[in-house]
Amino acid sequence: MEPIVWEWVNFLVRWLHVVTAIAWIGSSFYFIHLDLSLRRRDGLPNGVAGEAWQVHGGGFYNMMKYTVAPPELPEKLTWFKWEAYATWLSGFCLLSVLYYHGATLYMIDPAVLDIPWWGAVLLSLGALGLGWHVYDRLCKSPLGKDDVKLAAAGFVFLVLVAWGLSHLFSGRAAMLHVGALIGTMMSANVFRIIIPNQTKAVAAMKAGQVPDPALGKQAKQRSLHNNYLTLPVVFLMISNHYPLAFGTRYSWVIVAVVLVVGAVIRHFFNSRHAGKPTPWWTWAVAAAGVAVIVGLSAAGTRTESAAAPARVEFAQVEEVVLSRCSMCHAAQPVWEGIGVAPRGVMLDSAEAIGRHAPQIRVWAALSDAMPPGNVTGITPEERRLLAAWTDQLPR
Repeated sequence: MEPIVWEWVNFLVRWLHVVTAIAWIGSSFYFIHLDLSLRRRDGLPNGVAGEAWQVHGGGFYNMMKYTVAPPELPEKLTWFKWEAYATWLSGFCLLSVLYYHGATLYMIDPAVLDIPWWGAVLLSLGALGLGWHVYDRLCKSPLGKDDVKLAAAGFVFLVLVAWGLSHLFSGRAAMLHVGALIGTMMSANVFRIIIPNQTKAVAAMKAGQVPDPALGKQAKQRSLHNNYLTLPVVFLMISNHYPLAFGTRYSWVIVAVVLVVGAVIRHFFNSRHAGKPTPWWTWAVAAAGVAVIVGLSAAGTRTESAAAPARVEFAQVEEVVLSRCSMCHAAQPVWEGIGVAPRGVMLDSAEAIGRHAPQIRVWAALSDAMPPGNVTGITPEERRLLAAWTDQLPR
């Protein structure tokens, strides 16, 4: 029963994580849109930066934003924070259930760094904690006074993190952890900066004082960071389902390109919401970036190997698959902790191997996603043999 229980725990925690993430991203996108669409007009109350009229669900809404705070604190004030907290907590639970519990399979690649499971977990926790600290220090440094310079420094930092993690974990875990770090940065922005600053502003008003405008400015900067990082973090979080993203030689470069693509797409919508000229060029940049990602994903695995023979016999392929893959991909898997064949793919017969040739090509030949953590020790030469076999099959 244990594998079945863990499978359902994984499923339910993932469901919770997706639901909370939708709530957080939705509210974040809405308020960025609202903030950028505010317009000034004569007759607005003192201290109001602008207003926006909106229609939804058959009703009209008149939204106003105060530059610092309203003259009087309203009796009821809605706080947007639990979405962020719940997203991070459910995400960390999912990280624990899937990656920490299955560190040998999903985090450790002996060809990259041969460490015990607890060492991988400690490296993961250290990367998340240290990563947030470095980002926070960058924001509070003199670079934080210039949004463009800070963005450039943040980009370089995240690319270096992606490169470093690719030398610590399996490709799947490395890319996922870049996403986990960005998610940690975003939720910590809410927990450590945005909400505390808003709390200080409310406390000042209750004491009959005028809140410090710097508090709102700092919170807005972190909120803007969260907005521009949302699309990249979603890509990174779902990347573990797509081996050509994480299991290839230049996965850390793919992370760098994704950061740019996500940022320019958000810039397009932010500019439109702000009433600025539409930056159509952003879609050209995004399309070029996607083309680069596709090209990088075709560069092969992280290990070099000699060229495979020009002609591959199926018996050679069958021997590799049965010895490296069928212990999990079978009607009755013999690998401890796996109750059913992953994704329902069985590779325990010649017919099944031939039927799943496209999946074998993507997961084990063009990428090193399978076997996870290379637990069965498939060699670079065997991967080239599988690639050559799939090349010679009719399309």
